Amino acid sequence: MFPPDLSVAQFRKSSLSNSGDACVEVATNIPGLVAVRDSKDPSGPALAFTPAQWRSFIGRIRTSAFDA
Repeated sequence: MFPPDLSVAQFRKSSLSNSGDACVEVATNIPGLVAVRDSKDPSGPALAFTPAQWRSFIGRIRTSAFDA
């Protein structure tokens, strides 16, 4: 179902985030979906990924695949 219903999404920030609002928030409580949003605009748009897409993205970040 796209766009997905994110009304029940429970977004959270990383425990490594500082107390500022310039963070990415992630919600993983919706089966089959990982939602990501900007903490500065919680009512704004969010990105939606399948869990496999999210794991691939995070894996590439960890291996510095996006570094120039």
